[in-house]
Amino acid sequence: MTRYPVPPTGTREMPRENDDSREPRRGPAWDEMSGNRKLIRPSLTDINKEPAGNRDSGGSRQARKRPVPSDSTNAENFYYVKQMQSKTLMVIVLTDGEILHGVIEWYDRACIKVHRTGEPNLLLYKTSIKYLYKENEGD
Repeated sequence: MTRYPVPPTGTREMPRENDDSREPRRGPAWDEMSGNRKLIRPSLTDINKEPAGNRDSGGSRQARKRPVPSDSTNAENFYYVKQMQSKTLMVIVLTDGEILHGVIEWYDRACIKVHRTGEPNLLLYKTSIKYLYKENEGD
């Protein structure tokens, strides 16, 4: 006896008039599924013309996409510029515990140049600074 594949859900085998054929007869649903099927998709122009409120959650997710926030808030830069302009005496505590006194003369992304009176100026890597504060605030 020959085995045939199981018909898809919603179909049933229909008996034929001639019992001499061994192939079972399939219902109308089988005929629809075995032929070429056309996928129904809306065109992109239809989607773009449709208002955002009528879209499903998949399309509105893309419409609500926010820009990526910037890596910095520029608060650090603002603080350095303010202290440089007013020539505020600063206390800088390094990660090894050493304490330096001076005025911030220049800075960039990785370094700070500290002007010290009576001592050589220093170029400090920001990674070596534990914290810093105004000299008059420490009292």
